[in-house]
Amino acid sequence: MPIVKNVSRAVSQLLQSSGCGCGISIVPVRCIGVSPRQVASDASFHSVSFSESDHPRVLITGGLGQLGVGLAKLLRKRFGKNNVILSDIRKPADNVFYSGPFIYADILDYKNLREIVVNNRITWLFHYSALLSAVGEANVPLARAVNITGLHNVLDIAAEHNLRLFVPSTIGAFGPTSPRDPTPDLCIQRPRTIYGVSKVHAELMGEYYHYRYGLDFRCLRYPGIISADSQPGGGTTDYAVQIFHDAIKTGKFQCNLKPDTRLPMMYIDDCLKATLEVMEAPAEALSMRTYNISAMSFTPEELAQEVQKHVPELQVTYNVDKVRQAIADSWPMNFDDGNARRDWGWKHDYDLPELVTTMFSFLGSDSRIAQAN
Repeated sequence: MPIVKNVSRAVSQLLQSSGCGCGISIVPVRCIGVSPRQVASDASFHSVSFSESDHPRVLITGGLGQLGVGLAKLLRKRFGKNNVILSDIRKPADNVFYSGPFIYADILDYKNLREIVVNNRITWLFHYSALLSAVGEANVPLARAVNITGLHNVLDIAAEHNLRLFVPSTIGAFGPTSPRDPTPDLCIQRPRTIYGVSKVHAELMGEYYHYRYGLDFRCLRYPGIISADSQPGGGTTDYAVQIFHDAIKTGKFQCNLKPDTRLPMMYIDDCLKATLEVMEAPAEALSMRTYNISAMSFTPEELAQEVQKHVPELQVTYNVDKVRQAIADSWPMNFDDGNARRDWGWKHDYDLPELVTTMFSFLGSDSRIAQAN
């Protein structure tokens, strides 16, 4: 099959490049997962959902990305260290490896992923494995394999073993014909990136599996996520993380988006809190399978002005990346998350001033300012 050869070749080339960081292993690509209604002979011993009085057994795929490590820390504090398994196909840092259970899991390897779920009695699955927007546009076959084929594997396994499944979506699931200010939960979605297309696909497939097979599928559309614990990973909103690193290290920041590009953003603690809250929400409280969540919305210029309150000598210039700018111009400017706030009580904690202060408290702005003085 030519597509399999092309994808394997693309994976090999990407892994040899030091600039990728996505760490996808070379495996044969399955065109579609096995239907959960075709694989039932040996599933009875793991087909009963966990009791609400018991802690869930959690697996996080793609766990070494921006959100996985923080989510594992939050869930382990709530459910116990040994009940939360972090997984990826990359080698974890020592502090991650020794902080709790870690396992190798490739979402393109259906059999291995299924064995992990069965052998570890998994009841909740958080599926974070994906190639982000800018990286995905640079390698569409790989993004299609990871973001879509990998999703099929996870959906089938989750339905077969009666898991509660969380798959994140994103502002990238909308396109230039979607209402942008504000963007409601239900509207036209015609994204123009493979990342966005794969996220719309995930939303619809998850909803289909819910109504067709009874899968407990839950999904949040994340805005741009800002975290002090991770480096930018190829997303269009990553400028909002890079500015803090550059302000501390060099005092100079070059932004790849126009200064007036407004996008919805969120501090990582709010994102993780929302993720846990929607997973713990009673099923009867959920009026839909996919919700927008929001906290704040700002432009690069507004962020830079707030950062300069902490690092006055910061020099900001703009060198617009046409690909990223086109992506950003097709995305929402503000999210309408009224349904999440009404259905399960979503409420954010961080606005822009609190976000900037918190980021600098983690990244050590005091030493940077002292050196400048």
